[in-house]
Amino acid sequence: MVDLEILKFLPEIIQISELKAEKIIHGDRQHFQGETMLESLRTHSGSWLNRLYKSDNIFAMKDLIDKGYRSSIDLIYIDPPFCTMANYKNRIEVLYDKSREVLEYPAYTDIWKGGLKEYLEMLSLRIFLMKELLSDRGSTYIHLDFRTVHYVKIMMDCIFGRENFLNEVIWSYKSGGTSNRYYSRKHDTILVYTKGKNYIFNPQKEKSYNRGLKPYGFKNVKEYEDNMGWYTLVNAKDVWSINMVGRTAKERVGYGTQKPEALLERIILCSSDEDSIVADFFAGSGTTAIVAEKHNRRWITSDIGDMSISTIKKRLYNISGNPYKLLSQEKRYMKIGIGIKSMEKIGVEGEKIKVEIDLDGYDLDLNSLKLNKSTQVKVEEIIKNNPLTLIEYIGIGYKYNNDSSIIIHEVYRDKDSLTIDSKISFEVLREFADKLFIKVVDIFGNESYKILEKI
Repeated sequence: MVDLEILKFLPEIIQISELKAEKIIHGDRQHFQGETMLESLRTHSGSWLNRLYKSDNIFAMKDLIDKGYRSSIDLIYIDPPFCTMANYKNRIEVLYDKSREVLEYPAYTDIWKGGLKEYLEMLSLRIFLMKELLSDRGSTYIHLDFRTVHYVKIMMDCIFGRENFLNEVIWSYKSGGTSNRYYSRKHDTILVYTKGKNYIFNPQKEKSYNRGLKPYGFKNVKEYEDNMGWYTLVNAKDVWSINMVGRTAKERVGYGTQKPEALLERIILCSSDEDSIVADFFAGSGTTAIVAEKHNRRWITSDIGDMSISTIKKRLYNISGNPYKLLSQEKRYMKIGIGIKSMEKIGVEGEKIKVEIDLDGYDLDLNSLKLNKSTQVKVEEIIKNNPLTLIEYIGIGYKYNNDSSIIIHEVYRDKDSLTIDSKISFEVLREFADKLFIKVVDIFGNESYKILEKI
């Protein structure tokens, strides 16, 4: 399909997407099962809980609309697929044969059988739903690159109105790779649209270096000096030079399309207030939620990928003990998983019982994973010799109704030893001691549950 045909199809794509969005909005309610992370039944009752959806973002947005969040979100940032027509891999470090080794395995695909038309259909439907959720003070940021930004700009003009276009932001960065046949591609484009004229905008400051890097000495102009020279602080321009997440960056989590916290920090501080709800419906590595958490914003985020959800949960665990709600439509649990050697009561204090669990190995169905032959051989050896290194996360929790549960204790794989301790100690309220379960997520994102014996 040539580009001229795409231009002919754009009005049809927009019209059909609007009709589909209306049908979804007025359709049957979505059913989600909730798991509240690190919360006691006796705390936070009725207060706001941040939301992490593990689902198609269409269903996440539908659930929010059904629950009364129309016109409630002050900032929506999305970093959707770029229509690269490529498959992406996850890279994770494991212990193999007494040494550290990186395993690669399929993460997600950005291949569209229907080409650009199918991609634009996917995105336009979601943009209509995002608009329903955006508040009258709200802004939406859509992060793209050279492949699709000009087509999406036309769609956004039609859906949000040309008069509500705010900026085309250029994110400029350094990265590996050059070409002798074209200019090196070292920027992404972020389209910024508002819902109306009374939008939140808190200008952010950036350095503007003086000519010659010397002091001007102007009256009433404050100047500063760093190792480069003299500069003033000015309102940020629409070209942002921000480092991408490099191989040695401390914030790097091994997720292929991870965006830097500095990028999201500028967006969130500029287009939201401390009482705002910030949302990201293509969460990826979860940087939006992480930065929102650090800056006291309420947040909602969603992704359909197992590794995305696992990555986000671990990042949240490392920066905050605040509770949040994990919502999913279906639970795809493995029938096999963690082995438990023993579970015993090791203490009682008032209403609380202290429990210790001793783990005894881990197994998983390798046929469910799309691993290449060499990786599968390595994983089989790890299962035989050091299976706990395959476990990324363990949560201890209990059910409190048919659709909801609470995780009261979490443990993650140690980044230095690359394994989880075989002994886990935790406290539980006596009244819930007979409703306990253990949830295990391995490095591939597979989940398994086991109901624990009564203490």
